[in-house]
Amino acid sequence: MSEKLWGGRFSKTTDEMINEFQASIQFDRRMYREDIAGSIAHAAMLAQVGILSEEDRAAIEKGLRDILAQIERGDFAFSVELEDIHMNIEKRLTDAIGEAGSRLHTARSRNDQVALDTHMFVRHAVVDVLDRIRELQHALVESATANKEVIMPGYTHLQRAQPILFAHHLMAYFGMLVRDFERFQGVYARTDIMPLGAGALAGTTLPIDRSFVAKRLNFERIYTNSLDAVSDRDYILEFLSAASILMVHLSRLSEEIILWCSREFSFVELDDAHCTGSSMMPQKKNPDVSELVRGKTGRVVGHLMAMLTAVKGLPLAYNKDLQEDKEGLFDTIDTVKFSLAVYAQLIRGMKVRADVMRHAVEADFSNATDLADYLVRKGMPFRQAHSVSGQAVALCIERGIWLADLPLADYQKLSALFAEDIYEAIRPETCVAYRNSYGGTSYEQAEMQLDAACDLMAEEQSCIAVLTQKQEIL
Repeated sequence: MSEKLWGGRFSKTTDEMINEFQASIQFDRRMYREDIAGSIAHAAMLAQVGILSEEDRAAIEKGLRDILAQIERGDFAFSVELEDIHMNIEKRLTDAIGEAGSRLHTARSRNDQVALDTHMFVRHAVVDVLDRIRELQHALVESATANKEVIMPGYTHLQRAQPILFAHHLMAYFGMLVRDFERFQGVYARTDIMPLGAGALAGTTLPIDRSFVAKRLNFERIYTNSLDAVSDRDYILEFLSAASILMVHLSRLSEEIILWCSREFSFVELDDAHCTGSSMMPQKKNPDVSELVRGKTGRVVGHLMAMLTAVKGLPLAYNKDLQEDKEGLFDTIDTVKFSLAVYAQLIRGMKVRADVMRHAVEADFSNATDLADYLVRKGMPFRQAHSVSGQAVALCIERGIWLADLPLADYQKLSALFAEDIYEAIRPETCVAYRNSYGGTSYEQAEMQLDAACDLMAEEQSCIAVLTQKQEIL
């Protein structure tokens, strides 16, 4: 059994089962780049203030970069006995370069070290998520542009309500993703705070320069309270919250696509490459991607709830409970990134069945509101117009016809305001075109939304480029 890096106070070695129970190396090994980058910056700072010799600093940096290369080649054997990524790397470094390696941990604790690594890891993850949000936005805009003349039923209560443009429907999800993008920008801003230098909880007696490290690691701010720096995980909670909201948006889109590609709707057809079949029923084409995203949403929301529960009763400062912050975080990052990536592919491969959507609009009474609005434009109060329109619908249901089929004479029995132009007023194209209020479903408004989306995505790309450059820490 290897000697613990903290074993001076202990007379017994740790039980093997306890080693395994408390070890985090199985999952926190993912933070090796962040750990090495933080250690290189820390060593440079120690040399800058005269705590570490330049010779030792150079040996530490070379040793750490050698370890980085070993890990990335797959030549690094991680040890459960050494618990975590920090102690695994430090032990290998000390074995490689001797006494200089044992000086690296001067003026820091694993408490502020793990906080630093996690802050950097989340920053990087946020940038990846932002990039994938923008890619899905692109896919939605591409599909909306290609199908911007397509009319479909809009729904409330899953009942056909009013005709809308298919592009308008897709751009609703674009708007949700815009806010998701903004939320993750906020996560980045509140993650971009440097905790190193807080020590275990109270700072250090040594003359460190935290600003030096923050600048080397591209942090915008520094924690002003050492207790806060090592004990809170609100940035992880915020990431999980933003991720949960994003996944809920994708889940809602999934639910609609699952409905749309069913035989009952047949509004869209998914590409064969994005579906599976049945082992028994040869006719089946299953929307597995959408179903999985809908299912994985529950998992992501669960990680948020687990973290909220873990943190809610913790006294200051560090407690081992906080080790539970990583598995759920890492799984959420992987799930969100993968879900966004596959959805961009799915949307791009999706075929829109305009004829089926058009029939669904025509074979219904979703133009009843437009009939009422027609009477309003001719001077009738809306409540009265609503009643007349309802009477027209009832008459059509009785006869088994639609509003477009009702003779003008019957319309005029309901109101003298009806004229031949009623048939033009309730055409699906007219219903859509007249809804030209800002943010409405008209052709003009849809075009404005698409133009604005392109401008916004260009701004988002610039933001991603800036943040990507900030991740260059090695």
